Amino acid sequence: MISALATSAIAVVVFAPILYYMFLHWGQVKDYSHGYLIAPLSAYFIWERRNRIARTPIVGSWYGVIPLALGALALAIGRLGVELMSMRVAFVLTLIGLQVLFLGLQMARVLAFPLLFLFLMVPLPQSLVNVIAFPLQLIAADLAVGGLHLIGFPVLREGNILHLPATDLFVKDACSGLRSLMALGTLGILFAYFFRKSWWERILLVASTIPIAVIVNAFRVALTAGLTHLWGPQMAEGAIHQTEGFFTFGTAFALLMAEATLISWGVRMFQRTRAAT
Repeated sequence: MISALATSAIAVVVFAPILYYMFLHWGQVKDYSHGYLIAPLSAYFIWERRNRIARTPIVGSWYGVIPLALGALALAIGRLGVELMSMRVAFVLTLIGLQVLFLGLQMARVLAFPLLFLFLMVPLPQSLVNVIAFPLQLIAADLAVGGLHLIGFPVLREGNILHLPATDLFVKDACSGLRSLMALGTLGILFAYFFRKSWWERILLVASTIPIAVIVNAFRVALTAGLTHLWGPQMAEGAIHQTEGFFTFGTAFALLMAEATLISWGVRMFQRTRAAT
């Protein structure tokens, strides 16, 4: 155990420059502001397992060399290609490899979730973000226009631009829903972990964060377009726009909670019906 802790501390020191710039990235790019919470939560998950850790025998395994080798490869690729994500992923792979190498496979199974959870703190490369964000912008704009047409609002979509009678509304990258998707996905994982025990419920809850985030973001775009049409372009910027973001994310979280309640109700009804037969 001491060897694993000591080598993990050394890994943190070795990767310190990479971790430092990743820390700065969380503050500069709001899509990854949840990154500050990942390491403390991972530490809490490990502390929560302290009794299981105490009961689990420590038998080192050479299988730890596999993630260590993958981590070294990812670090080399990142250094040669100046690709930040590879270097950051290398840190998590190195931690996993050290735990398996010094603590063994049984302990690795106990620590699997806390260690894998650390991958959520790694920002995606901008090239991948661009590939994901633009289709999400189009989906949000398309759904928003469909909803506005249903209630009689005059709007025309051209790409990611919404043409209103008095002005045009540009669905920017920040309005693609990627930020909501990443934050809600992380929140969904936490909720599923703490409040759901069956794996199928956990998977369903986490997977459902994708359509919820997309639909709620489309609602935000439609709301912004409607307010802009009624009261002018100032409704699409500043504090009002930020307030809309908080409101829509709260709506997304409420939908996630409602879904979890509905799943629980469905499970109870199924169990009662099965018991009655």
